[in-house]
Amino acid sequence: MTALDKAIKIAGGIRPLGRAIGAWPSQIHKWVNEYHGRVPTGERVRQIYLATGVTPHELRPDLYPNPTDGLPVGCKASTQNSRGMIHENQA
Repeated sequence: MTALDKAIKIAGGIRPLGRAIGAWPSQIHKWVNEYHGRVPTGERVRQIYLATGVTPHELRPDLYPNPTDGLPVGCKASTQNSRGMIHENQA
């Protein structure tokens, strides 16, 4: 399952995802079938993240190589260590 497939599942299907991000279902079908699950632009990646929580790193690791890359300011990916430790240098 690609990250785009995951986003489609979370959204409840291609049509609901399209409505959430302002894209035609045919565009999303193209991403799935012709682009093999690859979302074409960073702006669409951000919109999908905001609609579904699938991170930019999951959707396009070539554009967002680190788990927190591409996240809006104030958002954090679920990369916290297992104990939830906060390092003293963190604000």
